[in-house]
Amino acid sequence: MEIYKNLSDPNSKEFEQLLNNQLSKIKLTEGTIVEGKINKITDKFVFLFIDGLKSEPVLDINELKALGQESKIVVGGKIPVLIERIEDKNGEVVVSANKAQKIKGWDKLVEAYEKKEPIMGKIISKCKGGCIVEHIETKSLMFLPGSQISDKPLKDISHLMNEPQKFALIKLDKVRGNACVSRREIISSFKKEDKAKIIEKYKVGDIIKNAEVKGYSSFGCFFNANNELDVLVHLQEISYSRVNHPDEVFNIGEKHDLKVITVDKEKLQVGCSVKQLSPDPFEHIENYELNKVYKAKVVKLMDFGAFCELEPGLTTLLHSSELSWSKKSLSAKKMFKIGEEIDCVITEIDKEKRRVAISHKLAKENPYEVFEKKYPVNTEVNAEVVSKNEYSLFVKVEELEIDAFLHCNDLTYLNNGEEELTKYKIGDKLKVKVLEIKTPEQKIRVGLRQTKPDPLDWFKDKKVNQTITVKIISTDNKGLIVRPEGCEMDFDIKKSQIAINAADARPSRFTGGERIDCAISEIDLKKRKVVLSIRLLEEIEKKEALEKYGSEGSGKNLPFSSLSEDLKKKDGKK
Repeated sequence: MEIYKNLSDPNSKEFEQLLNNQLSKIKLTEGTIVEGKINKITDKFVFLFIDGLKSEPVLDINELKALGQESKIVVGGKIPVLIERIEDKNGEVVVSANKAQKIKGWDKLVEAYEKKEPIMGKIISKCKGGCIVEHIETKSLMFLPGSQISDKPLKDISHLMNEPQKFALIKLDKVRGNACVSRREIISSFKKEDKAKIIEKYKVGDIIKNAEVKGYSSFGCFFNANNELDVLVHLQEISYSRVNHPDEVFNIGEKHDLKVITVDKEKLQVGCSVKQLSPDPFEHIENYELNKVYKAKVVKLMDFGAFCELEPGLTTLLHSSELSWSKKSLSAKKMFKIGEEIDCVITEIDKEKRRVAISHKLAKENPYEVFEKKYPVNTEVNAEVVSKNEYSLFVKVEELEIDAFLHCNDLTYLNNGEEELTKYKIGDKLKVKVLEIKTPEQKIRVGLRQTKPDPLDWFKDKKVNQTITVKIISTDNKGLIVRPEGCEMDFDIKKSQIAINAADARPSRFTGGERIDCAISEIDLKKRKVVLSIRLLEEIEKKEALEKYGSEGSGKNLPFSSLSEDLKKKDGKK
């Protein structure tokens, strides 16, 4: 190797000339695809030997693995690569295995397109307007428009995903590198003679065993018969019961027996039926009675209820509103399992419309009727707070799975109902009184304050204009807050009701804790209204004094608050 150290040495120049002469015999140009032989392998890189190149090209080992060429990563293995640069700024060769594969793949697609030959691929994902198809041989990606997936409408193509199958190339754009394929064209390309031979096998009345559900449409369900022919079961031939969509009855991949009902040799179509394999249950629908309990099998669960089978072929909807007496938003998916047998009551039979309505809750005793028998109005019961809103509580009454309504105004006699409501939380235990039961409407109203003595009962033996003694609780600019002696309820005396003389109608004249007399101005226990007035008491006393001592003009011109005492003194002097 010493002769290469001095490039000016004649021996070095001679060797360089021989090497260049040898390389000149191998013509390599940028943009060509050549095979490189693996000379060396490290953890990250693969070193190649390519005839005609001065240096060893290097490939990232992950690039080869991504291309599925792990088996070729051995010393001596050959890798096709694209020569991108004979010599870059660092004097190194730049090659790409990925680009080489894409170019080769494109060449194969062009060849298939020109020869009008089908290619093998698989649908790997969905995209806007269609699907992405991967060419199995070259891993090239192609676009499959939604209209080209099948010759029949398919809402579900899950059975086609990742399955190797034939596709026809319908468009190539080398400039943009786009390829468009069609599965529909392959399906449609079957010779009519071949399909006619298949159709000849089928006759009206034949039974097709284990036909597989392949797809849905709004008008029916598509089945694959004997792995050779797609047949249609119209929506009306699925069940004797009403079916809005095939997915209410069938799942993709399920297998069912079919009966051939039509064979159209011109259109090359075979029509089948599922329901005709079983007797029409509506022929003996009169055997079922209204309001009687029957066993029903849950066959399908939906957001709005469950489809239940009274007998094979007789399927009806159990709506979510008919699941429970008490729980209005109950989900059938959480309540039942497919295949479970449940008790149901038939609530309606319409033979002409072929409709049967059922209820699960009616198969159980009405808890509101049970409640009414066990806890009539005015009964006190134990309850637990289960929910609350801005104006009320909902309580669960003992062991019964029904909620009773407790309005905030029925919480207390003393305080503001809305303020009192804030004191309660979910889980609180209460003793309440049943106030109202509306069984048809499924409503129960209870009260808490009704379990305690009513402070207004203190006024039962009182009359309007009667004098009572009250204690002043507090004062403000609006008037007085007072409490009658022996009563637990507070009442307002408005400023206008303090005195006859406006100058004396000052709340500040009074202090808290002071005891004074006043008169009852109004009593309406039904409306829970009691009005107290000091002014009324003064008016009553004034009237009595005038009746006893003469006209108002004969007395002194004094505030009326002291008139009674002055009159008494005058009477004593006499």
